[in-house]
Amino acid sequence: MPLSFADLEKAEGPASELVLKEELEETGLSREFVLEVMRGRLEVMRKAIERGLKSDAPSVAGMVGWNAKTLWEAEDPLKAPLLKRVQAYAMAVNEENARMGKIVAAPTAGSAGTVPGALFGVADHLGIPDERLVMPLVLAGGVAKIISRQVFIAGATGGCQAEIGASAAMAAAAVTELLGGSAEASVHAAALALQNALGLVCDPVGGYVEIPCVMRNGFFSVHAVSAAQQALAGIRSFIPPDEVVLALAKIGRLLPPELKETGRGGLACTPTAVRKVQELGGTPPCDD
Repeated sequence: MPLSFADLEKAEGPASELVLKEELEETGLSREFVLEVMRGRLEVMRKAIERGLKSDAPSVAGMVGWNAKTLWEAEDPLKAPLLKRVQAYAMAVNEENARMGKIVAAPTAGSAGTVPGALFGVADHLGIPDERLVMPLVLAGGVAKIISRQVFIAGATGGCQAEIGASAAMAAAAVTELLGGSAEASVHAAALALQNALGLVCDPVGGYVEIPCVMRNGFFSVHAVSAAQQALAGIRSFIPPDEVVLALAKIGRLLPPELKETGRGGLACTPTAVRKVQELGGTPPCDD
């Protein structure tokens, strides 16, 4: 039987080991090969962060491109370096995506910044080497796999809750395991992150993965770290994690087409968004 969150909760060791075991059984690949692939993914993520923090080149549509660098170089009046770091890292990845740079879809391009933002942000804040991120990234992949068995991880089918919600759940579980949390804590961190993204619409301006996507990844990287912190403190999701995923799937079916990446509602149909699409030579598909 495919793994469920209930299965992961019961793992005696790290949840990532159970995820890896299933992957090896399904694919026939060696443990060494899979872990080396994960190291490669981490390297791509790291390089995307580094490029994104240094660049202020505009994106394809010219709506973003300078935000990560601006935040990274700005003063920190809150004196909260972790908060600033995870946001800047996440936004750097998504702005690299918007510039057509190389990123890791985790699980999608539109939500690619949340996992590296949270995972690398926490690791760098605490001085944890990249090698220790390999198994947490395996767990992140397992979380996405479990969610995808119930709902398509795409804004076009489930709204942004299915993209950024999934990425936040992945990141929350990964950070929890990285910091020594149990399998149960890791799974509940994912559930806490996911349930607090339920109902989120997908409304990218002009259909570009720029506004509000870049900043949304910054916000949800912090969201993921918050979920991990709660789970590590012993807080558990009242709703069983697998039921949270079922709720996500049901809400996705209930969301109207206007709020699922069609550009026919939400921020995509505000007056400013409509003008921008027209400036780019397009015709906004808004109903009003």
